[in-house]
Amino acid sequence: MYLDQKEKEDIFTKHGKGAKDTGSAEGQIALFTYRINHLTGHLKKNRKDYNTERSLVKLVGKRRSLLDYLTKKDVLRYRAIVKELGLRK
Repeated sequence: MYLDQKEKEDIFTKHGKGAKDTGSAEGQIALFTYRINHLTGHLKKNRKDYNTERSLVKLVGKRRSLLDYLTKKDVLRYRAIVKELGLRK
């Protein structure tokens, strides 16, 4: 599951401040969400892949901490990224 440079740039352009801005919280959350969705699909097929399961749990924790950071820093940015990615119902 390697992302091409072009796909990463598309994610950061769409959700971040620009294609080269890989440090923004929104861009990182979007990238983590893409990877989480991919790993979730993999685990549905391979139930006993515990290494991937551990990686998935770590990614979810990283995304959670970034989302917590955004809630403290700027609630409007948090609400925008959650709505954009469809993380809450």
